[in-house]
Amino acid sequence: MISQFFVLSLRGDNIIFRDYRGDVSKASAEIFFRKVKFWHSEEGEDAPPVFNVDGVNYAHVKVAGLLFVATTRVNISPALALELLQRIARVTKDYLGILNEESLRKNFVLVYELLDEMLDFGYPQTTSTEGLKSFVFNEPVVVESAKIPSLGPAGLFMQGSKRLPGTAVTKSVVASEPGGKKREEVFVDVIENISVTFNASGYILTSEIDGTIQMKSYLTGNPEIRVALNEDLQIGRGTHSSLGAGGMVLLDDCNFHESVRLDDFDLDRTLTLTPPDGEFPVMNYRMTQEFKPPFRVYPAIEESGPFRAEVVIKVRADFAQNVTANTVLVRIPLPKTTMRCGFELEAGAAGQSTDYKESTKLVEWGLKKISGGSEHVLRAKLTLSQERNVNIKKEVGPISMTFTIPMFNASKVQVKYLQVLKKSKSYNPHRWVRYVTHADSYVIRT
Repeated sequence: MISQFFVLSLRGDNIIFRDYRGDVSKASAEIFFRKVKFWHSEEGEDAPPVFNVDGVNYAHVKVAGLLFVATTRVNISPALALELLQRIARVTKDYLGILNEESLRKNFVLVYELLDEMLDFGYPQTTSTEGLKSFVFNEPVVVESAKIPSLGPAGLFMQGSKRLPGTAVTKSVVASEPGGKKREEVFVDVIENISVTFNASGYILTSEIDGTIQMKSYLTGNPEIRVALNEDLQIGRGTHSSLGAGGMVLLDDCNFHESVRLDDFDLDRTLTLTPPDGEFPVMNYRMTQEFKPPFRVYPAIEESGPFRAEVVIKVRADFAQNVTANTVLVRIPLPKTTMRCGFELEAGAAGQSTDYKESTKLVEWGLKKISGGSEHVLRAKLTLSQERNVNIKKEVGPISMTFTIPMFNASKVQVKYLQVLKKSKSYNPHRWVRYVTHADSYVIRT
């Protein structure tokens, strides 16, 4: 199936490399990195996840600042290759605890042992963390999480002084704990990627939520767990026309992990499962019903002379004041006749940055944090090479946003309780339930 598998840093350093079939050049990693780094397209987009160079198919995913890549000369399913790479990354993280360049370098013997068990002559055998325990015997070298920045969803759940333990989800599921005592805890994350498109008047044209209820368990003996969701949760459109009908949460469809039993799901929306080792999705769901978007963006273009114009962007956070959005980035394409661009931020603006990329005529406005209920304004003052025309409004935009909002979910899917079943009354493991929303595609047409 696949000819080679390798992992590269974002600098192009080859960290892991395994050649399974010998039918692709050893220089494939360098060819791949140069192609991705200098990829050019009309829209200025990044390289696609799958592409072909000189008869070799390259499939790659970016996980935790690393590029996981597979090569092949045969015509395989692109979705299968990408899913395989994601699963290899997930299993590697389960065994190492932390997935980054340092952990891979310190544990390369363990990683190669995992690859030998997961892939045989390029064909997938198993990607189950639990199933691999019988065949993998190397112990991971622990990398201290305090020395590295948090990566992935685990690093997003920090609100003010309320922080999770430093080792919360950065532990290996197979490593022995110091002193022999294991901290009993289980994590459930509700992670949502939202896609919204607005027209020039601010009305929603399309909206969709792709959500996952993710679990990672550090419980000894694999006890049974019950996860209760909203009792008013409805699956399928049925006769309901909108999300607001009776305040119910209406999902288009969903699927469950193989370990989940649905005996009581229709009755009281309770999921029962015996969690396998490692991180896994308990439930995936999709919602296309209209929901309240977390941000509203109001663009305006003001005339200030025949060769000058001002683009005014106002961003309003439409969520609770006790919630904070992180790493907000607004991208504004400008007219091709733009020569220079100056910026004016609101008085007292802190944690904001602006950048004008002349080669692509693109403005990037970064806001480190945005509190719920707040408004922020950017004025971009343009100098044009040609006299302004009536079509300048059509040449600005569409505006796009990316952001992360911890402890917020747009669909209102809730974990009402998380119950760990064990005979001992004194058994009381730590349970964490967290929420996060990412912008998958947030576009405002002008």
